[in-house]
Amino acid sequence: MHGPAAHRVTRSVILIAAISGLALPSGCRGPISDRSEEDLRVSVLEALKREVESYPADLAPQSVTRDRAVDDLEIERRYLDEIDRDYNPNRYYGESVGGQIGATSGLAGENLLGGATETVTIGLRRAVRSAVERNLTAQEASLAPAIAESQIAAAESAFDWVFFNDLIWQDQDTPQAGAGFTGLGETINAQQSVSNATGLRRSLVTGGQFSVQNELVYSDVRQSGFGSLPSPNPSSAASIDFQLDQPLLRGFGSDVALAQVRLARNAERGAIASLKSRLISVVTETESAYWDLVQTQAELLIVSKQLERGEKVRDDIKARRVLDAVQAQVADAVATVESRKADVLRAQRALRRASDRLKVLMNDPELPVGTETLLLPSDDALDEPLAFSLLDEIETAIGNRPEVDTALLAIDDASIREVVAENGLLPQLDLRAQASLLGFDDNAGSAYGEIGQGEFLDEFLLGLFFEQPIGNRGPEAEFRRRRLERMQSVVTYRRTVQEIVHEVKIALDDVVTNYKLIEQAKASRIASAEALRTLLVEKELTDRGFTVERLDLELGQQDGLAAAERAEIQALIDYNTSIARLREATGTTLRRNRINFVVPDVNQLEPFERASEIRSRDNAQ
Repeated sequence: MHGPAAHRVTRSVILIAAISGLALPSGCRGPISDRSEEDLRVSVLEALKREVESYPADLAPQSVTRDRAVDDLEIERRYLDEIDRDYNPNRYYGESVGGQIGATSGLAGENLLGGATETVTIGLRRAVRSAVERNLTAQEASLAPAIAESQIAAAESAFDWVFFNDLIWQDQDTPQAGAGFTGLGETINAQQSVSNATGLRRSLVTGGQFSVQNELVYSDVRQSGFGSLPSPNPSSAASIDFQLDQPLLRGFGSDVALAQVRLARNAERGAIASLKSRLISVVTETESAYWDLVQTQAELLIVSKQLERGEKVRDDIKARRVLDAVQAQVADAVATVESRKADVLRAQRALRRASDRLKVLMNDPELPVGTETLLLPSDDALDEPLAFSLLDEIETAIGNRPEVDTALLAIDDASIREVVAENGLLPQLDLRAQASLLGFDDNAGSAYGEIGQGEFLDEFLLGLFFEQPIGNRGPEAEFRRRRLERMQSVVTYRRTVQEIVHEVKIALDDVVTNYKLIEQAKASRIASAEALRTLLVEKELTDRGFTVERLDLELGQQDGLAAAERAEIQALIDYNTSIARLREATGTTLRRNRINFVVPDVNQLEPFERASEIRSRDNAQ
């Protein structure tokens, strides 16, 4: 196999190998059996191979296509031009509708403050940029990596040096028996002492703990009656102690000691993946809201035009009262017009809600949600073919979706916990090694001088401490739990890959289908327009066109045309929305919108002003 197909298959194999390798970090394998590790690797590999190796080797890139359905209508070119001029929703923007300018600002109605509605036009790029920089949901998510970064520092701080100082004062009066030859009764042994222990200790990555401390004890002994006092008195005892506690079985090794640090680092990576996923969702929601605004604006113009046409027919029917129009027919025409007025009100409400929804997503300080300024779109929905390759889209999704990173991190977390749990199966066998340098004299300086001369060296201490639960049921249950959680994380990873492939296929199928539906909806709109056009031509050329029956038929065809116009707009909006959903499914939303994903640093965050340093790059116009 040669050429582009071979290149794509090779790229698939490389992608599979790279991702399967990420699932098994070598830094925390520990004592896991080789067989278990190999089973995991094979399972992860198969999750991808099943999805991409079923495609034919000669699969080539495609482009969305559609047949030109308008040609099947057999309408002359001159009439098509007339329809495009008089019955095209895109032409309604500049026409006079109901005595008002056809621009949506003249049709929006009154605002909630009782005044005329002010409008502001906005482009898709500005809406997306504002949402990325200011959306409150994105700002909330942008704090998570900084929080996780702080948790890493907290986990690593377990291995920092700890300074300690203990100061104890003690005053003790102890009664005791007097000397026998004196015949005296009991005597009192009074002693005052002050001890101060200062040192450093640190947990080790081997699982143990090392400490060094200096202790100084000052003693002053007083005794009633006759008897000999200790010498020197008062006295100072100084010591420098070194101690090492090291597990030899349970709790031994960096895999166990650094487990929390590694879990914290994975939590930070997971927070970054979640932030990216949240940003992708915010951008997709913003694009969808923008196209919804385009659709509601177009529908308001369509129903307004429909109302204008209906009012003319209603007036024609009223004028025929002197000829053949009965009251029932007049009332029916009036009811139709009143119903269309209600449709205009609903369309105005839908436009206001679409505007407010976009404001919420943008969170632009110049366009707060509380204002009654109406947003109007300045960009039209695109009707251009899109090139695609199913294999490329799946590969891109597996390589870019944050959910894949999250699933891989879950496997890593489960592996770390399994290593710790397996280590917990071992008996507890701890080693303690201790050595002390001592000095003793009547003052502190002399006591430390003796330490420096090495006159006194306390005995070394070596100890072993053993402990083993009978039955060891608790650690074994914990290990089984962690192993099952690891198996569960692998299944979750495979399910994630499968769901991503499914989402890509659905999104791509929507793009292909919606592109075809645009042409079909356009053909339906042109056919409906032709029916209404010919009826109006007959109305102008013959008297039969002004009969009540024909006028009533005209009202019905107006409804059909409006429905077809809305269907065409819906198909066009669905196509643009499905492209945004496809980018979301493949994880390329940020790149396609030229958004630079920068993870906010904990020292860069400015709460209440700008909680995210995610910036977008805007091409020069």
